[in-house]
Amino acid sequence: PTEPRQTISMSREEFMQRMTEIVGWGSKEKYGELFDKVDVAQDGFINWDKLTSFILLALYEKDERAKATVVPEWKDLEFLPVKHKDAIQKIIFLKSSGRYLTISKEGLLGIWGENLKLQESFPITSDAIKLKHLWVTSLVSLENVNKIAVAFTSKEICFYDLLSKGEFPCQYKLQGLKRTPICMDYWYDPLDANESVLSFGDIKGKVQAIVFTTALISLFERPASTCEDEEATVTINWTELLSGYHKCCHTVEHTLHRGDWVRQVIYNASLDAIISSTTSNTNSMVLAWREKSKKHLKMTSFNIAQGIHAFDYHSQLNLIATAGINNKVCLWNPYVVSKPVGVLWGHSASVIAVQFFAARKQLFSFSKDKVLRLWDIQHQLSIQRIACSFPKSQDFRCLFHFDEAHGRLFISFNNQLAVLAMKCETSKRVKSHKKAVTCVLYNSVLKQ
Repeated sequence: PTEPRQTISMSREEFMQRMTEIVGWGSKEKYGELFDKVDVAQDGFINWDKLTSFILLALYEKDERAKATVVPEWKDLEFLPVKHKDAIQKIIFLKSSGRYLTISKEGLLGIWGENLKLQESFPITSDAIKLKHLWVTSLVSLENVNKIAVAFTSKEICFYDLLSKGEFPCQYKLQGLKRTPICMDYWYDPLDANESVLSFGDIKGKVQAIVFTTALISLFERPASTCEDEEATVTINWTELLSGYHKCCHTVEHTLHRGDWVRQVIYNASLDAIISSTTSNTNSMVLAWREKSKKHLKMTSFNIAQGIHAFDYHSQLNLIATAGINNKVCLWNPYVVSKPVGVLWGHSASVIAVQFFAARKQLFSFSKDKVLRLWDIQHQLSIQRIACSFPKSQDFRCLFHFDEAHGRLFISFNNQLAVLAMKCETSKRVKSHKKAVTCVLYNSVLKQ
């Protein structure tokens, strides 16, 4: 049997001597410096594993740095032909079917192909009489159970089935909320799709979440009488949920925003916390951490001068970016309330949206004067500025959504929808020549 390979370790002197002999170039001093970098623990010797790990890490960091400084090139801003009459409230991408959904205030749902062609649009509520007084405030996709949830000013959240033929039927209607929900977020566990969280904030500063534990079987208990008719809408009252009657889910809530409109809410699994924000300068952003029992929340509150319009969280960098009403984009460590770890200066109007370009560790921000900026997070520098050609108007509802997988940036302006698409990048290919290659020869002796 073959002997197990022995790990060969080298001292500094030996490494300097052997490397200059074997490699044949480079000074002993340089190899000494390399040895010191590899021998972080100062053991006085290094082995092959330590050396390769160091080289791989150095190459990875170099690659990361190169990625972070790549500035995307964009095609021209393109306005999409929408049927929406009122402000667009949300845009989402459905991975399962490769379609985009847009929804506007008056309840019109637009369905778009991956090629951004409008396939169909229809009013999400069949009850036409109600529509005059009914507005849609938000929409989320429950991707793990093939449903969407829509929030209305009638203080209800309706769950629609995406799998049925024709228009989406309403499966559950959650009624009896004390106040209008105006922002929503949905998360499910990719490793166990039964676990999911639907969080929402209302117009009086309350943040609530429904934690589902058997989502794949059923979101809520269905009364025995409706078992025969799968299409029937099951109406659920909020007090029923609070009472614990529905065994497959429970609720958590807090009122730390005290009467201010909750502008944005997300549940983040890596923090196991619900993050929410308002435009107030006290409790501008609140992190509600779930305690061990998962039914109690521990609060952390950030006071940000003049308040914020929106935020985004990057789990790898562990940073929250906030869109300041005072024109500043701040970067926060979720565990440090006292002050931001970075401030990005450059906007000359209040910032209304921020979103991370996660893979590149960059950040988009969009301000009220319709200027888009892209930031390099590491150096906290603005690396791109684009002024968008939107109609001149002081009062508008803007929606900002970056679809990273497709390199598309959606910006809505009231009922108009525009898209900025990234050009395909050629920088990933290695180029050996400045101009087109016209001839290639192979030398069999030198194998080149």
